[in-house]
Amino acid sequence: MIAAVVFIWLAVFVLAAFVWRREGRQGLVHAGDTALGTAKTLMLRLPFALLAASFLVQIVPVAVLSDLIGAESGVLGILLASGIGGLLPGGPMTSFPIAIVFMQGGAGLPQLVALIAGWSVFALHRLLAYEAPIMGWRFVALRMASCAALPLLAGLFAEVLVVLAGID
Repeated sequence: MIAAVVFIWLAVFVLAAFVWRREGRQGLVHAGDTALGTAKTLMLRLPFALLAASFLVQIVPVAVLSDLIGAESGVLGILLASGIGGLLPGGPMTSFPIAIVFMQGGAGLPQLVALIAGWSVFALHRLLAYEAPIMGWRFVALRMASCAALPLLAGLFAEVLVVLAGID
């Protein structure tokens, strides 16, 4: 955890140096204003999303969840998590708190990778609201057919990494 925080701050300082060199103080001020605007939006939404996820933990049957997409559910659990991911509603403010619920409920890491990959690739809500009306069903069919295996492959690759690296 500490290494991740150090890496993020190091990246921030390196990027800030590039911005300062290219655009000077004005570039840094503009970037800071943009970051504060995003932070204000997140500060309003994130606590409610985390609270909703905490309520979901109380509602979701943990035993059933552990059996379906738990660490021992293997390829079938990865496949199921990929499909569940496509059904998750909304953007990251709703989907990641739901993923936290699954994690706290005993979902395996490869299954969670497949869940988030399924949400990223399939996103039924986005498909119906934006993609099909704008791009057409022919494009949707082509994209879905060409991307269908990606969440499963991501979950399987995560499984290999978990086994090889001993990540829990």
